[in-house]
Amino acid sequence: MRVKIFVSLKKGVLDPQGKAIERSLHTLGYNEVQDVRMGKYLEIEMADASRATVEQRVREMCDKLLSNTVIEDYRFEILE
Repeated sequence: MRVKIFVSLKKGVLDPQGKAIERSLHTLGYNEVQDVRMGKYLEIEMADASRATVEQRVREMCDKLLSNTVIEDYRFEILE
């Protein structure tokens, strides 16, 4: 199974990288951009297992390594 994982900063957490991108976009003339939040996107391939097992294992990976749960949220999609 292929899993798409999206990690983003929680609301209220400052995002200096997003602000830098926003300023750069304004410099390039994209003044309609109002807010940029930078995140991470990961795709992983999982060995054949039940959907419930894959979901549990991906949650463990995100909680332990792939996201900083103090300042980041994550969500994922499982594709069969």
